[in-house]
Amino acid sequence: MNELKLYAVFAETVSAGSMSAAARRLGMTPSAVSQAIRALEAETGVTLLHRSTRKLTLTEAGQRCLPHCQRLLDAARAASDSLLQARDAPSGELRIAAPVGFGAHIAAALAPVLAAWPQLRLHLLVDDAMIDLIDARIDIAIRAGQLPDSDWVARPLFELEIILCASPAYIDSHGMPAEPEELQAHHWLASPREPNAGARIVSNNQLTLQQMCEQGLGLARLAHADAASALARGLLVRVLAGMRLPSLPVTALTPGRTGDPAKVRVALEALRRHFAALPGCHSG
Repeated sequence: MNELKLYAVFAETVSAGSMSAAARRLGMTPSAVSQAIRALEAETGVTLLHRSTRKLTLTEAGQRCLPHCQRLLDAARAASDSLLQARDAPSGELRIAAPVGFGAHIAAALAPVLAAWPQLRLHLLVDDAMIDLIDARIDIAIRAGQLPDSDWVARPLFELEIILCASPAYIDSHGMPAEPEELQAHHWLASPREPNAGARIVSNNQLTLQQMCEQGLGLARLAHADAASALARGLLVRVLAGMRLPSLPVTALTPGRTGDPAKVRVALEALRRHFAALPGCHSG
């Protein structure tokens, strides 16, 4: 790596026309520039520059070497520009993993971002099963509930209000519970993580549970944000609306906290803004 720096100093010196001018460009002292050129000549065993008090002249070896060194500088600048673009402007492919129930929300949240940055592409992996985030090259993983230990950085997004719901048909058939104690006599639809051993139907897919709830198959604990549309259309009704259930934390996992590319920063902000406007979502 030190040898590459020496070649870069040589090319910048020729481009600048003098060691003092090159020193200003490189943030070095003229003495350090001169020492770098001498070190390169000593290492290669050839003279690259003829020095005089007024100007620098390339030797034949220096002339042959210079185009290669200039390409080295151009490549380094192109690499720097690409990193700056990744830092400052959302671009490239944004890979997000999320549970099935969040798929529609993520599409709505990121639509304005994708419209504003046409050079940004979205690859959305929607799966209720845990996937290998590293193998899938994930930039952001959305997770609900308690998280296992991980080397990834967990960034709280929001808390989902959980409400108890049933369909009007189910209530007509089984009655509306008036007290929490009456819930034990009802059919339940639950996820595997819910402490409900008597559940009639168990599914790890929240969207499926809501659909079954709308079909009158039992009571279900649902995210208010997900159930809001069905409640408004009369497909669901709230049960024991005054009873508070534990909220569900939603977290974004990212590979690191510092140096996030712009595509990750704007996506996280868009997700927070979208969910903040939904019923029953509170800042995490």
